[in-house]
Amino acid sequence: MRKIKVLHIITRLILGGAQENTIFTVWGLNKRDCYEVELATGPAIGPEGSLVEEAKEKGIKLTIIRHMRREINLFRDLLAFIEIYLLIRKGKYTIVHTHSSKAGILGRLAARIAGVKIIVHTIHGLPFYVYQNGFLNSFYILCEKFAALFTGRLISVCETMARKAIIVGVAKPEKFMTIYSGIELDGFLNSGISISEKQKELNLDPSARVVGNISRLFDLKGHNYLLEAASRVVEVLPETKFLLVGDGILRERLMRQAEDLKMRDNIIFTGLVERKEIPKLISVMDMVVHTSLREGLPRVLPEALAMAKPVIAFEIDGVAEIIRDGKNGYLIPPKDSEKLAQSIIHLLNDREKARRMGEAGRDMVDPAFRLEVMLERISEVYEQLIKERGES
Repeated sequence: MRKIKVLHIITRLILGGAQENTIFTVWGLNKRDCYEVELATGPAIGPEGSLVEEAKEKGIKLTIIRHMRREINLFRDLLAFIEIYLLIRKGKYTIVHTHSSKAGILGRLAARIAGVKIIVHTIHGLPFYVYQNGFLNSFYILCEKFAALFTGRLISVCETMARKAIIVGVAKPEKFMTIYSGIELDGFLNSGISISEKQKELNLDPSARVVGNISRLFDLKGHNYLLEAASRVVEVLPETKFLLVGDGILRERLMRQAEDLKMRDNIIFTGLVERKEIPKLISVMDMVVHTSLREGLPRVLPEALAMAKPVIAFEIDGVAEIIRDGKNGYLIPPKDSEKLAQSIIHLLNDREKARRMGEAGRDMVDPAFRLEVMLERISEVYEQLIKERGES
């Protein structure tokens, strides 16, 4: 039987949740007998790292769209659109499935013009948000409304983003479906990690209290609020260490901020790490703190909960769908570094409560965030659209 050809398109394969989700989706669907899935992406340029090699190691057929970049550039975007269009025409795909804003607009439009009948888009994070310039906000909403006209299904990684898109009129509710981003849960639930070895590698005293953060050092990730909170925590608990996992354009600025706050010795910047190192790093943390101001549903939250670590996070987008305030962590108003510090101190001083919160979180993520569940639900979306469009 002829396999169904599917093309996934994402703006870039840097180290990030949307990118991991996309790779796992392509890899997982390819293992099914009925699909032949390929991936197209722009170059992984910048300090955030790359998942291109990982995609290739998983046997994914990968095409680099040479001119596709995250930033708006009309000339380059036109060239990227032509590249995508020619790729789709050549590949004769039954389904085109896009991810992220730039690839979502260019990819869906190219697929439409190329005559693809089944177009799907996954919303990992909305391109319009509360802190944005008013003109850009309206422009991105208009672009999403336009692309939604010829999109068969809009998959959101959390309910909250779907609601926000519906409120501004991107599309009618029946076009949306929420599918949580799947992770390889067993690697976090049953990690078999030697904590002492990782502590030694990081020069951490075994008795040290460690607060972790895993995210790119980038705008709107809220690291400045985390450092402000950290300075308050260190005043009360001077031996506390803050482990910042990731890299990005703000690294030097954040290092200077830590020095200005006279707590540089309390901050550990790991830089870029391989994805397989994430469970090991979480294992040495007493808790995970997430301070992003704009996010869908961060993958690090179910990963931390799967390892029985409580989570303290700014209450944005889909965070409240997995963090239950006072149950498996704390929800903090965005930018409130004082309340963030108080919550960190409270959990560091009450290890029994932190342990109970972590255990409660572990019970929540399985099976909701299993990779197999995500793949099954995406496959169901494809099958439904194939029936609706009369494709064989």
